[in-house]
Amino acid sequence: MRRDIFQAVADPTRRAIMVLIALQALTPNAIAAHFDMTRQAVSKHLKILAECELVTQEHRGREIYYQLELKKMKEIDVWLEQFRKMWEDRFQQLDNLLSNLNKQQ
Repeated sequence: MRRDIFQAVADPTRRAIMVLIALQALTPNAIAAHFDMTRQAVSKHLKILAECELVTQEHRGREIYYQLELKKMKEIDVWLEQFRKMWEDRFQQLDNLLSNLNKQQ
């Protein structure tokens, strides 16, 4: 069964891994050093992120480095945009209401 990006980012550990490798590509061992879990558990999270194409692998000699795939993150941004617009409209309405209340006082 193929996972989608929303299943991948639903897990807090995977989100933390994504934040960690957004700054620089890291090996599974380097990633595991930031978490209180085994390297095998980190590898399982990386496998899910790779299946969803949220991370890419780069082989450098005998090491594999994982890095965040920013283009794939665009799918999440597109989906969130509909909610961003809704909340911006609501905040604008609240600002207008507060301004009107301040003027009445």
